[in-house]
Amino acid sequence: MTAVIRTANARSRHPLIVHSHLRWDFVWQRPQQLLSRFGSSRHVLYVEEPIFLDDVAMATLDVTNVGGRVHRVVPRLPATLRSSYDDAAELVRSLVTALIGEGGRLAGAFDNAVQWFYTPMPAPVMLGAFGEKGVVYDCMDELAQFRFAPPELTERERLLIMRADVVFTGGRKLFESKSRHHPNVHFFGCGVDAAHFSRARHADTVVPPELRDLPRPVLGYFGVIDERLDYALIDRLAERFEHGSLAFVGPLAKVDRAELPNRSNIHWLGQQPYDALPSYVKGFDVCLMPFALNSATEFINPTKTLEYMAAGKPIVSTAVPDVVRNFTPIVRVARSVDEFIDGVSGAMVPDQMRAEAGVVRAREATWESIVASMDTLIDNAVRSARNEAVASEAVSMRRVAGRPGGVTRSELRNDGAANVA
Repeated sequence: MTAVIRTANARSRHPLIVHSHLRWDFVWQRPQQLLSRFGSSRHVLYVEEPIFLDDVAMATLDVTNVGGRVHRVVPRLPATLRSSYDDAAELVRSLVTALIGEGGRLAGAFDNAVQWFYTPMPAPVMLGAFGEKGVVYDCMDELAQFRFAPPELTERERLLIMRADVVFTGGRKLFESKSRHHPNVHFFGCGVDAAHFSRARHADTVVPPELRDLPRPVLGYFGVIDERLDYALIDRLAERFEHGSLAFVGPLAKVDRAELPNRSNIHWLGQQPYDALPSYVKGFDVCLMPFALNSATEFINPTKTLEYMAAGKPIVSTAVPDVVRNFTPIVRVARSVDEFIDGVSGAMVPDQMRAEAGVVRAREATWESIVASMDTLIDNAVRSARNEAVASEAVSMRRVAGRPGGVTRSELRNDGAANVA
């Protein structure tokens, strides 16, 4: 679902070729929020991981416009390539080259592009493939610590960090970690479309019937339902508040439905459109962030925190490090199951000052300001890389010129510069 986009001031306007492990039509989160705004000022090519199909013999790209100048690319490859990631990536590289090259559907739109990575996995194949002017790594999670992470991911991240011109991180702990390996790392935490989620505070916003008719209180969560949630905690909450309801809005990922608590007052409502989320959060009496404290959550900085705040709702979270650091005391933080239950009970008592503080905090954390800052940093990194390349070539020219006889005709490129290995 495409959100309303507000144009940010862009300096470089380099087109972006983005490699992501997340589907564009999955939960609307950091990549979509940022890139939809970048797409108001330049072309963005959002290349997803391939879909492998048993009944497909010829590889193709499914290319669609998803708003502004953002082009979604879904590679559709034969199933025979499923077991070879790099062979599949090389085929995708060839297809993308044809798409944006001379005679391609998007010819000229991605000249002088910057490559942007959300996953390091395709880096060995894609780095340098499109004549890019710079490389961005936007590290929003420590993917190597997620369930089913490929064993080679860590090594590929080292390569990507080494080749990146600038690294962005979505969490403070991620910033501290990646700063040890790269000199140009910048922390950009959560942004929020405050106007969108403030609709939860509007009298004319209608709560969906599947929430409106539930027994109160309704303890609610929206987001991906995966290995990062503490299902034992959720079960205890349902037991303690058996007169009320727990509502979870979002898709399942890497967990089976059979693994989820199965009490009658827990309602798994599935993925809902981004545009509908304010109406759902309006129906929550308390917003939950019941994350397990494990390796998958050690580095997360949940986007939903500010979205809950913009809705003016009370929030209770487990002690995720970046939540503790960035969002207390607006968010009630619990370090045990009993503290979480007490936090929920306390959150049911109206606290206007805390709610207003959350609304103000959300209003100050716009995605537009993040995009503007990122754009400046990208522009500076590209300029710096270009200046370093020019300086390096000048040094090489002086070395060659210092030889007896200077530069020979065979050592000149077509543009007259020295061709030095």
